[in-house]
Amino acid sequence: MTRSAERLGDPSAEVLQGAAAAFGLLASPMRLHIVWILAQGDCDVTGLAERVGATLPAVSQHLAKLKLAGLVHARREGRRQVYLVDDPDVVTVVRVMVAQLAGDETAQGTLSHRPPVSRDARGLGA
Repeated sequence: MTRSAERLGDPSAEVLQGAAAAFGLLASPMRLHIVWILAQGDCDVTGLAERVGATLPAVSQHLAKLKLAGLVHARREGRRQVYLVDDPDVVTVVRVMVAQLAGDETAQGTLSHRPPVSRDARGLGA
């Protein structure tokens, strides 16, 4: 390991693999759109399908992949399954990337109203 790698504290191969997998999931325009919507607030599959302009089965498949990766979570509200992004770091990554590519402040302002969720509130510890 070089001195510069030691100073920067390079992440482990496992961390880099996990990050690449998460970015790979967000590389799909539909999955990125779903995460963008959920970062603004909770939504069920029907609402997501309407907003992204896709079928329920297609949105369900994308949600399953995002959920498996831990990027989105679900909770039951009566007979409905409601999805959400409760990781402020995921929200930040999506917001920054979309704002950068949009080239304006509208993307940043859209998500800034959602209060951050602490890691403790999600049961992940400090």
